[in-house]
Amino acid sequence: MDAVRVALLRDMLAGTEWLRATRRFAGSLRASVGPRGGGLLLVGSEEYEPWHLAAHLDDEAAWSGLPELSPTLVRHRIPHGAAPAHLSVGLDRLECARRGETLLVVAPDDPGPGLLERVHDARRSGATVLALDAGHADLHALAHDALAAPTDADVGLDTLQHLVSAAAGDPGLPTPRTRHRFHDRLARLADRLTAPPPAPW
Repeated sequence: MDAVRVALLRDMLAGTEWLRATRRFAGSLRASVGPRGGGLLLVGSEEYEPWHLAAHLDDEAAWSGLPELSPTLVRHRIPHGAAPAHLSVGLDRLECARRGETLLVVAPDDPGPGLLERVHDARRSGATVLALDAGHADLHALAHDALAAPTDADVGLDTLQHLVSAAAGDPGLPTPRTRHRFHDRLARLADRLTAPPPAPW
């Protein structure tokens, strides 16, 4: 979808909750991957790889002069010897996610327990978790911010991905930095308080 079509789509959705919601979510994305961020990891479900969102974010990063928007696509399956290095990042990369990094999960279907466990571990390690999905309750419980496109909505997940990526590169986009940092600190405190006790010596 080119810039003209995105602009037309924005006009069609002007005044609706969707345009406001995508800009809010894009603001959270921009704030989490700010200049001092540690990078953006993008992962889908086992059945869905968010190739188009990865490409659009890469384009927005170049056009807007915000290289931090360029994501690393994390894949469930990598064909042996058939993928270039930048397309050969597997799920084990999520085990290395740390504070300062952002993990964006895009899942039109059930993300599955394996991915949810990795997302939980990444959050416990300090990564900011964002979710763009069809409203999966367990994924939303792990996310610092989430945007859902229910299957019966007029605006589908593909449309939301286009709107979010375009808004993320918008130079006029307000980013809720102060609220986001406070939310992150509160979430980390909650994680520490609810963590199981350390194993005995």
